[in-house]
Amino acid sequence: MILAVTGGKGGVGKSTVAYNLAAALDAVVVDADLGMADLPAARGPDLHDVLAGRADPVEAVREGNPVAILPCGRSLAGARAAEPTRLVSAVESVAAEYGRVVVDCPAGLGGDVGLGLCVAEACVLVTTPAEPAVADAVRARALARELDAGLARIVLNRATDGGTADALARELGAPVTTIPESATLADAQDRGEPVTAVAPESTAATRVAELATAVESTVGSATNPGG
Repeated sequence: MILAVTGGKGGVGKSTVAYNLAAALDAVVVDADLGMADLPAARGPDLHDVLAGRADPVEAVREGNPVAILPCGRSLAGARAAEPTRLVSAVESVAAEYGRVVVDCPAGLGGDVGLGLCVAEACVLVTTPAEPAVADAVRARALARELDAGLARIVLNRATDGGTADALARELGAPVTTIPESATLADAQDRGEPVTAVAPESTAATRVAELATAVESTVGSATNPGG
């Protein structure tokens, strides 16, 4: 399974969803934001090195973290040396070794986002109820459709009511998982730990687990129609 997490607008909690979803799915999370990496860093070779041809993608995966991760470098020089088109083969190599990969796509609708969607079997679209975020989510949905990345689920982050979720489900054509504003979730992310490990009984952890189950069911049935 290769799953892309995208959202269009920055600051909607996309990386938090990707990290926690990877934990729930027992997947490797790939930080594919080459210019503004947001997931936990690690010593050793990173995605910049992989895309520059200096490291093997499987060897760059770090398993000693709470979530297995192919981290991305933070330096401008590393970003400039990276060849983004190598992302597809890198992710495929990691998926062949580990089975499940969650790609944390960058914000926006640029080519680097498209590469993450191209390699994915399906995507999860993250937004907040704010009007600009929803507008960008609609555009991100259109890009995913063009690239044949089926929409497995929508995540409505920092949700306050059910009306927006219902409207999103109708407009974008996929079920919505709502995750309310959560200090527990934010604190866990700051510590580089999944919320399901830090506070397994919390609402955020419950919603992440529900999201993982729904995604697994949807993507699994799509990729294995015969069961």
